[in-house]
Amino acid sequence: MTSKNNGLPAALVSNLQDVLSKRRGGNDEGVVSEKSAEEAPSTSDSVVKAVEEEEVDDSRPIVLVTNGDGIDSPGLVSLVEALANEGLYNVHVCAPQTDKSASAHSMTPGETIAVSSVNIKGATAFEVSGTPVDCISLGLSGALFAWSKPILVISGINQGSSCGHQMFYSGAVAGAREAMISGVPSLSISLNWKKDESKESDFKDAVGVCLPLINATIRDIEKGVFPKDCSLNIEIPTSPSSNKGFKVTKQSMWRQSPSWQAVSAHRHPGAGNFMSNQQSLGAQLAQLGRDASAAGAARRFTTQKKSIVEIESVGVAGKSDSRVKKYFRLEFLTKEQEHTDEDLDIKALEDGFVSVTPLSLLPKVDSETEAAASEWISKAL
Repeated sequence: MTSKNNGLPAALVSNLQDVLSKRRGGNDEGVVSEKSAEEAPSTSDSVVKAVEEEEVDDSRPIVLVTNGDGIDSPGLVSLVEALANEGLYNVHVCAPQTDKSASAHSMTPGETIAVSSVNIKGATAFEVSGTPVDCISLGLSGALFAWSKPILVISGINQGSSCGHQMFYSGAVAGAREAMISGVPSLSISLNWKKDESKESDFKDAVGVCLPLINATIRDIEKGVFPKDCSLNIEIPTSPSSNKGFKVTKQSMWRQSPSWQAVSAHRHPGAGNFMSNQQSLGAQLAQLGRDASAAGAARRFTTQKKSIVEIESVGVAGKSDSRVKKYFRLEFLTKEQEHTDEDLDIKALEDGFVSVTPLSLLPKVDSETEAAASEWISKAL
């Protein structure tokens, strides 16, 4: 399990202390005491300390893990614990602080990203106030970790299928894609979670299913025989322990249908302040100023619930009393579809197979990459 350093984000405490001290010129009145400041170290201090304590001389291959569901999700925790228990890898985690499962390949330029160390047994772990792509980009940049690059990036285990066109929405697949862009081999892993049928223990079973493939991937990367410029998207069926085996597949056209539902502020009084309800204490900071005279860089933490979008329509410019606010909730609905091609990812998944789809950065996987990946998967399994 994971445990965060404290209830109140350390970066928030530190940032407020800096601002108060600088704006009041160091006067005693209203300034947080030095003792209090010592009791609430900044996020940057905790990150530096964690990096310094990292065993950079560890000869084991480095595996970097992220996901789309957030660092506390059972899929990621189960995967990291299993990798650590193998004792073969130096496991690092850089994952979103909150659920970013439908964030696609989005990044957060121009804003300050907060990074906090997190306790996950057997791993060096950080939570990031950004997207999965932010996490991988930061993790591979050399700014956070002492090493240059990992042998493999694993994104998952995602709660819900990322087959077909869902790959374009999936934060988990995007994390793996960002690694591929940076020249690092990667895997994205998803469990075909079904409401009222799936249970949390299924993630441990899913780990047991994909762990041999992970081990084979790292082994062949070290040998130099893993397909280059290729990422594998692994889809695990709803009942992992009763799967019918692995199947090399192609990306289908399958997708879930987006459904926007209006939310009435009268029927749901909390709709008007949903943002504050979804945030942890102190999670949102107003921008404090971008230059030194305004006491440092801007910090703005927003953990807005991903499935709700606030749309504002202003009738008359400058008149706040004419502003109309409407609230909408986005849900993805699964529709029954017939799939006849046995080679498609969604067909294999529905038939109880573990779908393994080679992905590349090209608009379509070229025949050479597909043939090389198919040959490797057949030998590995």
